[in-house]
Amino acid sequence: MRRYLLLFVLFLAACSQNTIAQEKRWLKQQITRLSSNSFHGRGYVNKGGEKAAAFIQKHFRELGVLPFDTDSTYLQKYFMAVNTFPGNMYLRLNKKELTPGADYLVDAGSTPYHTEKIKLKTVDLKKVKDSASWAKVKRQFKPHRGYLLKNSDTVSKYMKLSIRSFANEFLENVFIVPKHGKLTWIVRQDTIPATILYVEDTVMPKRVTKAAITIDSKFEPNFKNFNVLGYIPGTEKPDSFIVFTAHYDHLGRMGRHTIFPGAHDNASGTALVLYLAKYFTEHPQKYSVAFMLFSGEEAGLIGSKHYAKSPVFPLEQIRFVVNLDMTGDATNGITVVNADTRKKEFSLLNRINLAKAYVPRLNERTQTRNSDHYSFSEAGVPAIFIYGNGTKPYYHDVFDVAKELSLENIDGLSRLLVDFTRELSNGK
Repeated sequence: MRRYLLLFVLFLAACSQNTIAQEKRWLKQQITRLSSNSFHGRGYVNKGGEKAAAFIQKHFRELGVLPFDTDSTYLQKYFMAVNTFPGNMYLRLNKKELTPGADYLVDAGSTPYHTEKIKLKTVDLKKVKDSASWAKVKRQFKPHRGYLLKNSDTVSKYMKLSIRSFANEFLENVFIVPKHGKLTWIVRQDTIPATILYVEDTVMPKRVTKAAITIDSKFEPNFKNFNVLGYIPGTEKPDSFIVFTAHYDHLGRMGRHTIFPGAHDNASGTALVLYLAKYFTEHPQKYSVAFMLFSGEEAGLIGSKHYAKSPVFPLEQIRFVVNLDMTGDATNGITVVNADTRKKEFSLLNRINLAKAYVPRLNERTQTRNSDHYSFSEAGVPAIFIYGNGTKPYYHDVFDVAKELSLENIDGLSRLLVDFTRELSNGK
């Protein structure tokens, strides 16, 4: 009898391990697909974001997630302004051609700029520490010229001036700004009257005197965007919702050949929400469970702000929001934002994790404004934001690709969230 019992236990353990492996494979497939070149960085060029929204909507339909809209669409449309880079992207310093994304980034608000040759004047800003020294340096700048700005961090430190401030003051110039270390791109909803290029200093020629530059940008004042929304009805309390959110957008393209894939940020969180949708269609809870995938997060939480102002059901019916962003690597555990103000829910998460060891550690953090939970918090809705504590530094760059994600403990995080939802739904 003991032998049969041992064999049964081993069988159950093997089944459990197989289920976990299947979960991880499924999540990896979705992340790989969402961060592939066919989605163009899920941004504002080549309908990348729109294609990602259609992909999520297709998953919802196949899984049996219900739409909130009576016409059976899962899409919530809105419009936003955004500056895009759909065309050519070229930079040569002296005789050295640089690689966009890896060697340099264009300021996301830059206007178009084309020149086969421009002389660059070097301006060293290391002595700019007060208004007098700043006034002296300013006299060097003339319109329609090219400048290499050295020690630009000094102006930022002492005068609180960003390089974008230069662009607004010194119109229609081009600025080459050497940067040491990681290059990080963003999305802008506005434009500046100049062109700024941030260049990794280790790839620059020793003495830069001239440049060839082609920057094609296009400002879209009314870009059409979509949030993707769906839900599973509760078995006992269908008018009360536990909500899982993530942003599916990323930075898109910087020119024809440079893509920011956004595997960790945030194909990983999107895939995890899709997995939870898959799970809860098969295991309905007492509360309704909603799934909201937002666009426009990288431009300033635009999609979730729009939703908070135009919700598809009253915000008062939300029991709790869990926002998932950058969950592709939880090697060192997870961080829970708003843990200090949502102590009861954080304690519940912690208790579940201590009992089952799903992730190595839960770290506490106070409120932040850097992800979609904030739009709900500002509207008075109880919300937390969970992100993974990983080991690789790829963020808002061309190196955030699916093969770089470890997916360490992402399966544990999914099971932690399932147990957490079940406990909340049971009134814990």
